[in-house]
Amino acid sequence: MSALEYLPGAGLDAVVASADLQTRVDTKYLLEPEAYRRFLGYLTAGGEWACLDIGGRRRFAYESVYFDTPDLLTYRQHRQGRRRRFKVRTRLYADSGECAFEVKVKGARQDTVKERLPYAAADAARITPEAAGHLASTLWEAYGMAVPPGLEARLRTDYRRHTLVHLAAGVRITCDEDLRCVSDRGTVVARPMCLVEVKAAKPGGSADRLLWAIGQRPVSVSKYCLAVAVLAPGTGANPWARARRDCFPTGA
Repeated sequence: MSALEYLPGAGLDAVVASADLQTRVDTKYLLEPEAYRRFLGYLTAGGEWACLDIGGRRRFAYESVYFDTPDLLTYRQHRQGRRRRFKVRTRLYADSGECAFEVKVKGARQDTVKERLPYAAADAARITPEAAGHLASTLWEAYGMAVPPGLEARLRTDYRRHTLVHLAAGVRITCDEDLRCVSDRGTVVARPMCLVEVKAAKPGGSADRLLWAIGQRPVSVSKYCLAVAVLAPGTGANPWARARRDCFPTGA
């Protein structure tokens, strides 16, 4: 039995009620599997954390389709660290078949604001008229900008995720594993790594301090940007050079 199974289970309703956090600060870490097992062991021993459990399942398959312009505007915004940047994707929860259209923008305090719209799984690789309206209103409200022309599906990331939650503190930790990146250029599979995100109202909480104590430091990484970097060499991926080496040491 893995350490994950020793944690008490928490239903989806309890997790959403405690730590939905559509406006939040995300702090990311890239851990080797053994380091993550150590971290998980410490959380298990503390007795304050639970694991999202839906019907006895604790690990879930995700598929995310990312939309960008032909010249990769949203990728370039992230690479350049622009304050006014956004990300557009659909997220399919493969185990249940549920899907959502998501727009992520940066708030006034550089926190992440995520606007979600229920979506049909059959539309996961396109932007429907309703989604286009949702995107337009979100970008106008956040930045006073129009939707850039040419937004289309550029690539997909597949991975497995489990979610830990501190119900009292309203903090979530997600761990993504088995990352695979797919585009019309081909498919690449990452070596075993754990992308850990601490999602909280503010950074520097107990989970972050524990990660620091075991020698982990925050990294700049985005699954979309990492996928572009490995699938489209020459796009200028310096901010994610370390993450790319760790996850794809032999390149595409």
